[in-house]
Amino acid sequence: MTLWTEWWAWASLALILAILEVLAPGFFALGFAIGAAFMAIVVAATGAGLSLAWSIVLFAVVSLGAVLLLRRFFRLEKGQVKLWDTDIND
Repeated sequence: MTLWTEWWAWASLALILAILEVLAPGFFALGFAIGAAFMAIVVAATGAGLSLAWSIVLFAVVSLGAVLLLRRFFRLEKGQVKLWDTDIND
């Protein structure tokens, strides 16, 4: 069996990308982690019935949608600066 038809390979990629997001924040790797997690669910549900081309297309579409949604909901308004009023040690 090829690697893209294994659900655990997609789940492993999702975990690696989520860890990368923690190390380098910015909601960019998180979108790809969501896409890989979605692909793990799809591959597990369909029994690895997707070809490589369709797997890449589906992963890219879901990842792009996740990145766009994360940017829409978690970005600062234009010209706005995030200010901290309190210290974590207070």
